[in-house]
Amino acid sequence: MSGSSTVEPISASNADKFGAEHPDTAIRVEGPGTGDGFEIFCSGESDISDASRPIEPEEVEKCEQAGIEFVELKVAIDGLSVVTSTRNNLIKCLSFADIYALIGPESIGFEKWSDANKLAKELAKELDASEFGEVHAPYPNVPLVVTAPGEESGTFDSFVELVVEKIAEERGQEDTLPRPDYQASPNDNVIIDGISGTKTSFGWVGFAFVEENKSQIKPLAVDGGSGCVKPTAETIASGEFPIARDLFIYVNKAKAEAKPKVTEFVDFYLSDVGLETVSQVGYVPLPDEAFAETRAAWESRRVGSVAGDR
Repeated sequence: MSGSSTVEPISASNADKFGAEHPDTAIRVEGPGTGDGFEIFCSGESDISDASRPIEPEEVEKCEQAGIEFVELKVAIDGLSVVTSTRNNLIKCLSFADIYALIGPESIGFEKWSDANKLAKELAKELDASEFGEVHAPYPNVPLVVTAPGEESGTFDSFVELVVEKIAEERGQEDTLPRPDYQASPNDNVIIDGISGTKTSFGWVGFAFVEENKSQIKPLAVDGGSGCVKPTAETIASGEFPIARDLFIYVNKAKAEAKPKVTEFVDFYLSDVGLETVSQVGYVPLPDEAFAETRAAWESRRVGSVAGDR
């Protein structure tokens, strides 16, 4: 298994549980990032790909060209948590507009939070607060040190799509990606270290990594147009928290046929015991209806297009 570092804790824990019951089976779980994982998967080098976003059309095309059929299985819900150091008491809530002002494509070179004040003032005049939240400027005159996922990460892709992209388009920006001048890493533990190491830091990670590292980092409330909401299991499950996304695994159908242990492992992953892992590692379980759809997709995996069952 390879792919998303966000999904990796779920898969690694399930691999350990499965291995305890099947000591003759070795499962290697790696987390280089969703994009890198699909590169490996669509080259036929992995059996299962962890993903923190849906597979993209160009990735589907690469799998098609390689003759790889797959089944897409939704396994959990995550809240993309905007985080800072536990020592930072200056910031409590950021809106989508605030986030864009601080780390959007127009923010290159901002070394202090207060460097974004002018841009934030423009956004407050131009943007609909019911869609992008209230601007909380002026920001404090303290260093802005950003450590966050890089472009190989599905967490990066989801954050751009959910928070940054639409504002950039409304501002007429050709480049809708965040500013490139920050410390980027596909490794969530490296991001945690960067966030905790600077008092007035800024970054974003999956919800499980917040739950595991509350002594070092703290999540900020986020305003996506309906007021400030903190990420919790309840607000993520209900959709109240505005930066929620689905998590997936993708299974190579031919590998599942050729290697019975792959099928057995996915069966375990989608069992009640396997899905308990989701909450145990800090993510949010799927609602019953969505979980039933995932199980049905796996059961019907022998039917589908070359691109896979989605």
